[in-house]
Amino acid sequence: MPLPPPLGHALRALPLALLVLAGCEDAAPPPAPEIRPVRVVAAERSAGGDVASLTGTVQAETEVNLAFRIDGRMVERLVNVGDAVRPGQVVARLNRDNEENGLRAARANLVAARGQLREAENNYWRQGQLLREGFTTRVRFDQAAQQLQTIRAAVDAAEAQVSIAETRLGYTELVSDVAGRVTQRGAEPGEVVQPGRMILRIARSEGRDAVFDVPATLKDQAPANPLIEVNITGQPQIRAQGRVREVSPQADPVTGTFQVRVGLAEPPPEMRLGSTVTGSLRLGATPGISIPASALTRAERGPAVWVVDPASETVSLRAVELVRHDPGHVVVGQGLQPGDLVVTAGVQTLRPGQKVRLLR
Repeated sequence: MPLPPPLGHALRALPLALLVLAGCEDAAPPPAPEIRPVRVVAAERSAGGDVASLTGTVQAETEVNLAFRIDGRMVERLVNVGDAVRPGQVVARLNRDNEENGLRAARANLVAARGQLREAENNYWRQGQLLREGFTTRVRFDQAAQQLQTIRAAVDAAEAQVSIAETRLGYTELVSDVAGRVTQRGAEPGEVVQPGRMILRIARSEGRDAVFDVPATLKDQAPANPLIEVNITGQPQIRAQGRVREVSPQADPVTGTFQVRVGLAEPPPEMRLGSTVTGSLRLGATPGISIPASALTRAERGPAVWVVDPASETVSLRAVELVRHDPGHVVVGQGLQPGDLVVTAGVQTLRPGQKVRLLR
């Protein structure tokens, strides 16, 4: 049965329409590739190694104890803790009565001995004249000569006693022979002190040390003659450098730590005696490039990282050789160069050549 003309024309045009639609579908543009945002860091060369930090205090490189050389009752102390002293300054005094009396007695003995010396010299001169004229004997002359020699020795002894008494009188004043500051006092006015007892402790102005209590494990790991970075705790901008000057050979019986003194080179004025400081030391330094541990992934032959080409903004997988790693960072020995952009977030969803958007 023949179809009506309109319907027939429509059916004959249907295949042509389908072909046109198919051609249009083939000519549609492909979907744009997915651009994934990633977070990156620039690789930087690091000295590597762990940094150990300890808290200590600033102390004088040397301290001296000032003490009287004789015993007596201290009647005056002219300085206190924290005061500055200079060489030649009198810092304390003893009661002078006994030493002044001793000096007067020694001087009186010297005057008497000198009077006896003049008499002995005159007697010796007379005996010599009489012996030459034949009015005395050799025995009397020899006795006069012996007496003169004895009295001369007595005068020398008396002069020595006067010198000792004058020196002891000078010892009643305690004089500082160093420049520095008083850090401790050992006696108060009114006390009877013995020779050698510490009256004042002086921290000398020359030299400053940063003193730390170091655990034995850290002491054993430290390199030879290390350079220590020291800064005031809470004020890292105030800093100085120094090297280990002295290590205690014996551990503290209570804490088990070793006292280490670091000599500071040209410390700033803010590093006063008693200041709390923090010392930093790098242990086991291993040169390399440090990156976050989250950037690490795996390739066929081992660890790898995704590196972004900044020109094309695409990523590529690059194998690396690890030197050291911990939960937070890894140190790469080979495979990266300073300045490479390393992906640190989203590494599990990337593929080679994929375009990315950088989130620094």
